[in-house]
Amino acid sequence: MKNLPKVIPVFPLSGVIYFPKTNLPLNIFEERYLELVNDTYKKNKLMGMVQSNREGSDIYKIGCLGRISDFQKIRDGRILINLTGITRFKILEEVNNNKIYREFKVDYKHFESDVDGSLEVENIQSIMDKAKIFFRKNGLLLNWREFEKLDEIQKINTLSMISPVTNEEKQKLLETVTNKDRAKILEEIISFYSHQVSYDNKTIQ
Repeated sequence: MKNLPKVIPVFPLSGVIYFPKTNLPLNIFEERYLELVNDTYKKNKLMGMVQSNREGSDIYKIGCLGRISDFQKIRDGRILINLTGITRFKILEEVNNNKIYREFKVDYKHFESDVDGSLEVENIQSIMDKAKIFFRKNGLLLNWREFEKLDEIQKINTLSMISPVTNEEKQKLLETVTNKDRAKILEEIISFYSHQVSYDNKTIQ
């Protein structure tokens, strides 16, 4: 954690909640973010993702630092990248700069478990079973055989990232400090939606 940068470029993006140990493909086409990605790739390949808070320039205070693990320039000027999540951060303040993208001073001290923590949860299979039912009821396909190859934290974080729940609920999961608590909250959210779907289906019949 000590070697991570204290000031990072941040890409605010509405509706995108990004977690440690997950992968996020991005299609970059806006000028300021093309510059951000180019500068980042030349420097240390580290950039932050944070969810925009409704409209305007407001953003949430908790985001995720990622490393550019794949970088492709397209003939039409776009850049395709893949970000691999490292750790969450808390925004302390925005830094004045002469760039067209935003930079922030950040702190990682509350999220050490992202790097060296374990899940320490006994009900991982219960969460997986409920997630499979939840995804199936929502008509969502996932290669569960490949998914099973992920470690426990990757499973929880990936489900937190891709589950069909609200952005506010995903942000809550992102801001939950420990992996164990995130697993618990994720199971509660999935259980709630699964019961709601069952109830709705019953009333329709």
